[in-house]
Amino acid sequence: MTKRAFIIHGWDGYPDEGWFPWIKTELEKKGFQVQIPAMPEPAEPKIEAWVSRLSKVVSDVDENTYFVGHSIGCQTILRYLERLPADNKVGGAYFVAPWFTLMNLKTNEEKEIARPWLETSIDFEKVKQHTKTFFAVFSDDDEVVPQENKKLFEEWLNAKTVIEHAKGHFSGSDGVKELPIILEAIFSQ
Repeated sequence: MTKRAFIIHGWDGYPDEGWFPWIKTELEKKGFQVQIPAMPEPAEPKIEAWVSRLSKVVSDVDENTYFVGHSIGCQTILRYLERLPADNKVGGAYFVAPWFTLMNLKTNEEKEIARPWLETSIDFEKVKQHTKTFFAVFSDDDEVVPQENKKLFEEWLNAKTVIEHAKGHFSGSDGVKELPIILEAIFSQ
């Protein structure tokens, strides 16, 4: 059975940003079918629109289905998994700069956009029914994702977590063009 990977960009992100083209190519070399959907209105992400888009793109899931998310894309994946029927299993979920709390939001508009993502709860027990494999990578100098998120991902999802040095928010603007740690996590299963 062919393995499929879905890479979900972050807030104000796009499919060709930063490390996405690189990881797509690397996964395809290993036989994965890879999609990086453009999410709706990336400058003003909304939970329902993003989860609906992911549902349409993915269609049916199985244990050969993998998810890689960046920032708000990680939340999109979690909220998508939460809504799956209980017997649906996926291969794993891999998160880059994921968050349940944020810091340093500069404008009222940013705070309003983030508010539903921060305040709408996620049923982690439902999420965990779909895979045992959660992996999250954080940077020690991320200006918007506080380090407390590492502990939250460990506690709430039993995620394996790693902190990288000086990767910022892992965005294209941070100069991150490759992310081998995510590939290693996927291939070490």
